[in-house]
Amino acid sequence: MHFVRSFEHDAAAMVSWGVRVLLVTDQNELGVISRRLAALGGKVEVAPELYAALSDLLDDPQSKSLLVLDCDSLAVGGLEAGQRAVQMMGEVAQRIPVILLSADCGEQRFPSDRAAPTVLRAPVSVVSLKVGFEHALRDRLLYQAA
Repeated sequence: MHFVRSFEHDAAAMVSWGVRVLLVTDQNELGVISRRLAALGGKVEVAPELYAALSDLLDDPQSKSLLVLDCDSLAVGGLEAGQRAVQMMGEVAQRIPVILLSADCGEQRFPSDRAAPTVLRAPVSVVSLKVGFEHALRDRLLYQAA
């Protein structure tokens, strides 16, 4: 006997409540990535410019819980630019988890090092975004008993 369980592809179960997410992308707050992060429970703030967003984050690292970079929409160089941005963050990258989204990603990466970014292949699916979200915030999420 073969069972198939289908699920809504534009929605996923909420995994957190009120995680403050800074999404750097050229999409607006109604974009696919923003909506999917919000569906996971994130309070999403969209920033269209990388260096302005990094400056704000470095000035007040407590203001956000997660940084998500849509590397393909960045005008400064894709996945490599995202990785350089994480290096520029220095010690702040150890306190704020980072997810990089890029079509240049050959293999998705879920590093054990907390300062290293989680790298997901774009266009990001609901499932990979949920897994990446949970992985990046693995020390910060409180799981509710079923």
